[in-house]
Amino acid sequence: MVTRITRRAPSPSRVGVFLDRRDLLKGAGAAAGLAIASRAGLASAQGLPAGSGDLTFGSNYSDPLPQQGFHAAIDAFPNKNVTVKLNESDHNTYQQNITTYLQNPDDVMCWFAGYRMRFFASQGLVGDITDVWDAGLSKVQTEGFKQASTGDDGKMHFVPWLYYCWGVHYRPSIFQKNGWEVPTTWDALLSLADNMKSAGVTPFALGNDGRWPAMGTFDQLNFRLNGYQFHVDLMAGKEKWTDDRVKNVFKQWTTLVPYHQDNPNGRKWEEAGSSFANGECGMMTIGNFVAIQFPNGDASDLDFFPWPSMNDQFGTDTIEAPIDGFMMAAKPKNAAAAKEMLGYLGTKDAQQAYLAKDSSVIGAATDVDQSGYNSLQKKAIAAVGASAHVTQFLDRDTSPEFAENVAGPGLADFLSDPTKIDSILSDMQSQAEAIFTS
Repeated sequence: MVTRITRRAPSPSRVGVFLDRRDLLKGAGAAAGLAIASRAGLASAQGLPAGSGDLTFGSNYSDPLPQQGFHAAIDAFPNKNVTVKLNESDHNTYQQNITTYLQNPDDVMCWFAGYRMRFFASQGLVGDITDVWDAGLSKVQTEGFKQASTGDDGKMHFVPWLYYCWGVHYRPSIFQKNGWEVPTTWDALLSLADNMKSAGVTPFALGNDGRWPAMGTFDQLNFRLNGYQFHVDLMAGKEKWTDDRVKNVFKQWTTLVPYHQDNPNGRKWEEAGSSFANGECGMMTIGNFVAIQFPNGDASDLDFFPWPSMNDQFGTDTIEAPIDGFMMAAKPKNAAAAKEMLGYLGTKDAQQAYLAKDSSVIGAATDVDQSGYNSLQKKAIAAVGASAHVTQFLDRDTSPEFAENVAGPGLADFLSDPTKIDSILSDMQSQAEAIFTS
């Protein structure tokens, strides 16, 4: 149980501001100090030194259901000698300010696996937790997740926590009522969208206020049309945004834009998710976490399908399945407690405590009890298992500077006026060259 919550305004040293090429990101959100008394015994079982005292924790679990799950997991931490103080911020603010935040971070913090973790590890901004993996995590995490947690230096810098799939989500009851079928081709998807419009339903929900939701649609289109390797090479700055293959992505996307909600850049993803949940919109390209927009997180009338094939050469061989988790500060004030907490969070005990509140995601530990998973979770596991390639997500597979200052604004500009795509891509490419060659 949460025993005490105190509200405090963030200090300038705690919350930074990212400047992009057009405007200033405003609003840091109030941070909360949350002290949770916990119970003892974990460190000895892990073979790690026992922690004690205060442990600060940077969290982006701001939506109600994920926040409940996260609090439940922290509350179940067994070492009663550690007091956890959560520094909470809304998801978008946390992500947009991460570079400044890491100049003076909490002991432990939420973040993402893969490129984005490796980027900060290579800058010396996050700590080495190889000993946490050696103490037991290697036994309950897959080799693929271990790889996604390894820095360029070969050391471990990340603890996998939860994952989920991206795809086209829909409500089976609405499809059944209208006689709609899940599309397996691009033409079938467009035909379905036309049928939805005729029925007075907006085909696609989209809220791009945080500038990341549109990245998901771009990813699906790009790896379906151009394949996994081109996609990851583009993310790494090895391919050009002015390439005809990228232009073709936006040509197809332009065809799709009229089927989306108007003015997506002025809508939060939660608002779009609610309009999808209540049936105003028939589909939504997003992660399985959209389930939290349904009452009580009830996913019984929620399903998804992989983005349809658009190129026979690649079919549907790639899926987006981001891994969320945690890192430690390069110089934590309480290293023993930080490592003990990280070791705990990578286990089934922590993840099952979370999943008891939020069933929209999947625990990363291999021994998490799957008997309680709902159909959406089981389908996500099967979809990942059936895919030859797994991507993390645009803003996790590329440079943070490029994602936040170039890709996010560029895709938002495209949604505002698709006719300007040539100049947008030229601008993105020139900035990409400056970032990836510096």
